[in-house]
Amino acid sequence: MEITGTAQFDAWQRRALPPVEQVRPGLWSIPVPMPHNPLRYTLCYAFLGDDPVIVDPGWDAPDARSALEAGLVTAGASLADVTGIVLTHIHPDHHGLSGWVRSISDAWIGMHPAEAATLPARMDHYRDTAADRAWLTRAGVPDDEIDGLAISSERLDALRRMASPDRLIEDGSLLPIAGREVRAVWTPGHTPGHLCLHDAAAGVLLTGDHLLPRITPNIAAKDDTDGDPLGDYLTSLAKFTAFPAEEGLPAHEYRFRLLDVRAEAVAGHHEARSAEVIAAAVNLDLPTAWRIAGSLTWSRGWDSLNGFLRRMALGETIAHLNHLTAVGALLASPDSPTHWHPAVH
Repeated sequence: MEITGTAQFDAWQRRALPPVEQVRPGLWSIPVPMPHNPLRYTLCYAFLGDDPVIVDPGWDAPDARSALEAGLVTAGASLADVTGIVLTHIHPDHHGLSGWVRSISDAWIGMHPAEAATLPARMDHYRDTAADRAWLTRAGVPDDEIDGLAISSERLDALRRMASPDRLIEDGSLLPIAGREVRAVWTPGHTPGHLCLHDAAAGVLLTGDHLLPRITPNIAAKDDTDGDPLGDYLTSLAKFTAFPAEEGLPAHEYRFRLLDVRAEAVAGHHEARSAEVIAAAVNLDLPTAWRIAGSLTWSRGWDSLNGFLRRMALGETIAHLNHLTAVGALLASPDSPTHWHPAVH
């Protein structure tokens, strides 16, 4: 992997906000800060021209609103000029400001249909906190830990307020950006409707959270309906063999090249992680998802993870367990909590 966003990389090392930059003619990178988050900022991209379109406006917080507004001014535009908002996915650090921007500019909001279908306001599961707690119980979470991991009604209320789309963006479709051909590339895994955006003439691929230069995105199961998000993610990673020469414009960290090489490295990480999960299922007396998660290697250690971070780690573990079951490497017991054992071939 080759780092191309040198100013962004320098700012990352200094734990500072990177500069607003014109990365191609008419295409700007605007860092939008995230409060109390180790990712520090989301990189909003602005396609400026007759009908400006922005991608992933960022987290909704006062400093973030100010940074987005100031960044657009630096690029020669204003919030009122924005005609469209494209979401790579609907996580709050990407979609949080969409409704606010639309209220000022009357811009349309676009996302993949599978992403629109997961908006919490449209999902029965997210109206039922009891179902979430039951899922945690089946994962083997101890009773005294469930309160710290369960989705609260307050968090659900905030998620339900996220803006709904005005447009649906299908895989392979061209975005309505005047004077440019920017094509959507559906890359499910991090979320069901995650999109990357390819501007072939500019030689860039906006990678969202799908492929980042330094870390791997959280690929997690969130409930019993999630299926095999890790399998989806690995299939999506294989699409990056088609973009070996493009510069990657990620939603976090810094720009980079050799996307195919980075994608191969990330796939290798998940292969190694799957082997670690299988070993835990073999060696633990009661191999629940909770106990397996607690036995795995985490960058800061399992004991340092609390609350939502611990839930994310558990969800990532369950995603690996679900994938290993889908490929026939593990079997899940029907009881609660669920136990996971190697399949006998």
